[in-house]
Amino acid sequence: MGTGVVATLLNRLPYNGSWLYYLSIVVFVLNAVLFCVALILSVIRYWMWPRIWTIMSRDRHHSLFLGALPIGFTTLINMLLYVCVPAWGTWVATLAWVLWIIDSIVALFVTFLVPYITMTHGERSALHTVNAVQLLPLSSTLSSASTGSLVAGALPNPEHALWTMIASYALLGVGLPLVMTVLAIYYQRLTLHHLPPREVIVSVFLPVSPLCLASFSLLRLGSVAAQTIPRNPTTLKYASAGETLHTFGCITAVILWAHSLVWLAYAVASIAHQRHFPFNMGWWSFTFPLGMLALDTIAIGTELGSAFFRVLGTVCFVPFFVAFL
Repeated sequence: MGTGVVATLLNRLPYNGSWLYYLSIVVFVLNAVLFCVALILSVIRYWMWPRIWTIMSRDRHHSLFLGALPIGFTTLINMLLYVCVPAWGTWVATLAWVLWIIDSIVALFVTFLVPYITMTHGERSALHTVNAVQLLPLSSTLSSASTGSLVAGALPNPEHALWTMIASYALLGVGLPLVMTVLAIYYQRLTLHHLPPREVIVSVFLPVSPLCLASFSLLRLGSVAAQTIPRNPTTLKYASAGETLHTFGCITAVILWAHSLVWLAYAVASIAHQRHFPFNMGWWSFTFPLGMLALDTIAIGTELGSAFFRVLGTVCFVPFFVAFL
């Protein structure tokens, strides 16, 4: 996830050079290799010891990380669209479309399965045990929606682009209300039971990522709607709806982006309050949220033609890259 966002940001930075473009390709290849190796090893592991899959999928904590699979896969599809489509042609867009459909099916499966496991398996848990990692499986549909907006913009067939756009809005409708529900529960947990333990304190950054994913999705889907609806025979008589969705997307994208800043402020204040916390695998929680914030900020600046957002997005890239390293 974090490696994929690094590749995407290196490619989309508004103030960059050709060397950053080639560096983004190197990181993209590295991300693809890491993803394939991890996926193959996981498949072999569960094939050789199938009982481990049953135990993991029914565990209310470990099953949350199933959301990382479709989210990580979307970063590969994004780079296919950004790098390979301009270089190799529209057939790559069709390939990306097929891969996106597969990813969306997996994301929906994870979004419905993991909350169900939390509701039906394991011991009863108290409010103080709730943590932001529960947002991870719900964010998978938001990640698929954001990639769907890019796929729809790259497809040469207007009919395919239209249905991809509609499906992306549907994915957004599945994930965003659930994310806002969990954020409300998590906010109550923080106010009643204070901050998480030091070992998992960095997880307070996680609420930033689904909000920025939803913001990016609405922004890009609005832009795609403005281009797709007027050129599609099915929706030609609703041509003005494209501009309406574009305007709505820009407004709601800025609103969700601003809301993510609130959670970012809480996260930074929480880290400053703890001061000392151990280094562990949980530090991955730094990278993806900060990367999505930078990417969403740059996208808003590009869509609105705002130098302020473009500069701010570039500035946000610096702490993200430091955290990644």
